[in-house]
Amino acid sequence: MSARFDNLHDWLGWQETLHPEEIELGLTRIMAVFQRLHARSFSCPVITIAGTNGKGSSLRMLESIYLADGYRTCAYSSPHLLRYNERIRINSVEATDAEIVAAFTRIDAARADVSLTYFEFGTLAALDIFMHQQVDVVLLEVGLGGRLDAVNIIDADIALLTAISLDHTAWLGEDREAIGYEKAGIMRPGRPAVCSDPDLPRSMQEQANKLNCPLYRLGHDFDFKIDPQGWGWHEKQGQALDLPHPGLSGSHQYRNAAGVLMALTLLQSRLPVAHEAICRGLLEAQLPGRFQLVPDQARSDPSSAPVSWIYDVAHNPDSVQQLAQMLAEAEPVGRTFALLGMLADKDCRTVLRHIHLQITDWHIAPLASSRSEKPENLKDIINSLGCSPVSVHVSVAEAWNAIESQLESGDRIVVFGSFYTVSEAMVVAQAHGQRI
Repeated sequence: MSARFDNLHDWLGWQETLHPEEIELGLTRIMAVFQRLHARSFSCPVITIAGTNGKGSSLRMLESIYLADGYRTCAYSSPHLLRYNERIRINSVEATDAEIVAAFTRIDAARADVSLTYFEFGTLAALDIFMHQQVDVVLLEVGLGGRLDAVNIIDADIALLTAISLDHTAWLGEDREAIGYEKAGIMRPGRPAVCSDPDLPRSMQEQANKLNCPLYRLGHDFDFKIDPQGWGWHEKQGQALDLPHPGLSGSHQYRNAAGVLMALTLLQSRLPVAHEAICRGLLEAQLPGRFQLVPDQARSDPSSAPVSWIYDVAHNPDSVQQLAQMLAEAEPVGRTFALLGMLADKDCRTVLRHIHLQITDWHIAPLASSRSEKPENLKDIINSLGCSPVSVHVSVAEAWNAIESQLESGDRIVVFGSFYTVSEAMVVAQAHGQRI
């Protein structure tokens, strides 16, 4: 079988031009190609995770816990921050360029004249690579929605649904009920689903009822309680666990962790996990770009207050509200700079209204995407909220450099608004010697 390209960079560049639409929801095309590649699906348990916020964190916790107990894991997530390979992990190790190129070559041969989007190609590559592994559990993160997302060609043994809020409304609907219906599309008849959002959309319960799908809800079928020493989790059947605080920062991570523990419990008969592994997995789970605190090594004088960079991919109202709360709780010594870039299809005004009180100095830049919001529009919103100073730059790199030149003892910088913003800023930071 001859390969169209011999390196990952060229494959990805070509995939971006292959399909007429960047996003085209639907399962017909990708299902046809998968069935040409593999006659059957996975024989091990599959957990599929959908939701507006908390998908990536929940997946990382599951991955970390199962690995702590010695299980072999495969995990697929998106988007990536620095390397495409981040999306496809086996035992938490990124797939190599050679593995991904080989998968792309097999997919290209199998698809014949079927057109695939960039995301569909990547999803098929992950599934194809995983099918060639001896694996105990497969963890799949939905990219967009659920019902029509490429990941949904695989039947989940457990559907894990995280926080539901407004995002991608052009594709998923204008309210939580419509969005909840799309997310609930990963449920399967008779198979359990878990929801870690305490405010369950009615549409999700209705879908579970229609499919005769046991639905385990936070606040009803399982719950948690936080105390200074740690936190406790319990489910209505009587099981209770005392646990250390999660390694991932933020009060919302307890909700994510609670849903993860319910999913683990439902799979205990097939994949038993010891309490020690749960504790260690929760402590060790890390996810780049989620309130990721990076000290400025160039300003490490112990006699002065440290300067720190905070990278967070928060880009919708709920996630930015959580970010604002965490910034408020941290009580900075100096100024708080924002390095902001957003996509035009986001609710920029609501996002900025949630966080503007935590920012003293704004630096805005366009993103390397055709969907980037114009910095001037973001500046107008920020000015309407009574904020200043606001600086507009031609690139994230220029914004990063402008902020870096102004920093003083005790200052902090929060990079947020999009995966693109964080990704581009991290590249600049690494070029300046920052260890991400």
